[in-house]
Amino acid sequence: MGFAWETIGQSPGLLQLSTPRRVSLMLVYGDVRRQADSRDEVARLQEAVEAAGGLRPGLARHAALVGALIAAGELVQGVADAAFRETGRDAHDGATARLTGVLVRLAGAVWASWRSGFAAGAIPDRAEIARACAGLASTPLEIRLPEGFAFYAVYPEAYATAAAASGFDAGATVIGLRSIGTSLGAMVAAGLDGDLVTVRPTGHPFRRELRLSDALRDRFDPTRDVAIADEGPGLSGSSFGAVLGMLESRGIPADRVALFPSHAGAPGHQAAEETRRRYGQARRHVLTFDDLVLRAERPEHRLEAWLAPLVGPLTAPLEEISGGAWRRHRSDDRAAWPPANPMQERRKFLARTTHGTWLAKFVGLGAEGERKVGRARALHAAGFTPEVAGFRHGFLVERWIEAATPLDRTRLDPLRLAERVGDYLGFRATSFACGPGRGASLHALWEMARHNAAEALGDAAARAVDGWRAALPAFAAGMQPVETDNRVHPWEWLVLRDGTILKTDAVDHHAAHDLVGCQDIAWDVAGAAIEFGLEGAAGRHLSAVVARRTGRAPDPDLVAWLEIAYAAFQLGAATMAGHSADAEEQARLQAEAERYRRHLAARLRVASPDASPS
Repeated sequence: MGFAWETIGQSPGLLQLSTPRRVSLMLVYGDVRRQADSRDEVARLQEAVEAAGGLRPGLARHAALVGALIAAGELVQGVADAAFRETGRDAHDGATARLTGVLVRLAGAVWASWRSGFAAGAIPDRAEIARACAGLASTPLEIRLPEGFAFYAVYPEAYATAAAASGFDAGATVIGLRSIGTSLGAMVAAGLDGDLVTVRPTGHPFRRELRLSDALRDRFDPTRDVAIADEGPGLSGSSFGAVLGMLESRGIPADRVALFPSHAGAPGHQAAEETRRRYGQARRHVLTFDDLVLRAERPEHRLEAWLAPLVGPLTAPLEEISGGAWRRHRSDDRAAWPPANPMQERRKFLARTTHGTWLAKFVGLGAEGERKVGRARALHAAGFTPEVAGFRHGFLVERWIEAATPLDRTRLDPLRLAERVGDYLGFRATSFACGPGRGASLHALWEMARHNAAEALGDAAARAVDGWRAALPAFAAGMQPVETDNRVHPWEWLVLRDGTILKTDAVDHHAAHDLVGCQDIAWDVAGAAIEFGLEGAAGRHLSAVVARRTGRAPDPDLVAWLEIAYAAFQLGAATMAGHSADAEEQARLQAEAERYRRHLAARLRVASPDASPS
């Protein structure tokens, strides 16, 4: 995976950049977590398995199998973490061991399906899952979203393929690092015909440690090969490092250890020397999405073959427009390009056919992707977004409108713009309800705003943010969280030849790899006010349109507070992205950060320094 941040402390995360010089530290990122009951998760797994079993061989069945694998991995992760919280140690027994067995069986089915060109793969039945879940009490679980499956096009099939080609001995013990390493480890176990255990490295992100039961620790001895599977490594590689240190303490030589990470790079500059040494000594086996799909030897594994049933045969090779490359299709003037954060962008491709050009964008594997596609269909049916062709194993396929032009707010009547944006936000507020715990609390937003304001503007700004703290409980009492857009920037809108304004990139920023998450629709109202300069009559009209759509007027005091929080968050995001960008992109991101800094200073009524913090 391409992102280069690690979280310091709990969500929301304080992130440090991969550069040795002193840089601004901003609160930007956070884990996506949900609370669930174990019985509900078992039912979800059974439904996913039965849905896959009811399909004919082919890509749709294979994708459903991967969805079942992810559901099983989340269940194992939740149950194992619950046991860890109770005992303070990782173990491989009871329900955790039984459910891990089901997970490895599903991984074997996914691997068989992939190898056979989606023609095979025996699926566990309901009775097998029921036996594994026997005695599992109704228990509250915390499920962590596997970000690689949801955002970064990490395909589990790549791990089994890498394992099978590794030359590592069959029968190895595979250690999956929770969270996403649970399912990735199962795929490595399938590729090696090995067994799987999972562990949760804990502690400071740069100094992770393992806490294992005696029985689990005794499973590792110098006579048996061991594989380790996870995303990463990140800035410190300390999760991999914790496992490597444990194996070294057990006397297992480096040549009996294999690593299955998501990229070929070494741990970042925060890695301890011991971690660097151990990581460098172990064998590494990496297969990326590009290797697995874009350069696949078998035609049925290639992305263009997945898309053809939806849009017809391609008339030209796929064109990748990830990492900000989409901008060259909107303007030839690079100086006019909006900023982009390439490491955070989803993979996306243009597919040209006799029926026009289509955008294939990665939106997530399994149920996560299916939910986003349902959202895209609803938005298109309401007239707000481009036509949806369908969903193919992680990729949403939408019409690419060549004739559309980027929205230029200086050329539009502010009241007309407020009408369209308000109509869109009102539709979201009434169509996409959000359950509890899926977004930052107002207090978490306040902490973020205070920290980022202090970093950018100094102590006076932090004191100004303090003045809003007493109002937060009253605001919270009236909030109604929904799946907000969270990405209302002007370059995310298009204008058609007939003047219709369409929204793009509208399906998943409420569940992104950041701390904001679902919020009251007032968050998007605040964002639109800043992004489009909707003040005075235009700002009042925006709120009035939302009120007309929803039957509930946004609280103007809440909107005023969220404008501060929005500016502080976007300032942090642009600042962080700028430190990892090349010189050309860095200039755009620094200008963007300065724009938000001035918005924040104006709303806090403090002076904005001329120079960016460094």
